[in-house]
Amino acid sequence: MTRSTFVYVTYIRTTPEKLWSALTDAAFTRQYWFGMRCESQWTAGSSWQLMSGDGAIFDDGEIVEAEPPRRLVIRWQHQNKPELKIEGPSRCTMELEPSGGAVKLSITHTIEREPSKFIEAVSGGWPKVISNLKSLMETGAVALQEPYPPESAGAGAGKA
Repeated sequence: MTRSTFVYVTYIRTTPEKLWSALTDAAFTRQYWFGMRCESQWTAGSSWQLMSGDGAIFDDGEIVEAEPPRRLVIRWQHQNKPELKIEGPSRCTMELEPSGGAVKLSITHTIEREPSKFIEAVSGGWPKVISNLKSLMETGAVALQEPYPPESAGAGAGKA
């Protein structure tokens, strides 16, 4: 079967333990994920949800693997937009690897279909979410306040 894949890699000045906590703590997640929070017990087989501030479920799935503070694999399906939900479940693998005074964070997000509107959507979202995470951990403030820039008449404007 064909597969769509998105890979994002960054280095964050922190420890693997602090980064793992930042990825799995619902209150901390809200700070960098535009008010969204991840809810789970963070053990293999446990449920996982990405929820908005008002409790709406945007993504829903389960933890496939959890090896703190090295590896997290989540199988999830989008729940909010019908054109993304219909594509079925995706698999997101997060790997944390110490690198000097930083941690290499690698995110690989796949879905078993080509082409995929869902992978197109996460390829615009992950860089913004993880840029906010990196900035928050290194400086104490997020880089972006809104997930998408406001619409404008300029070239290249619009949602990523």
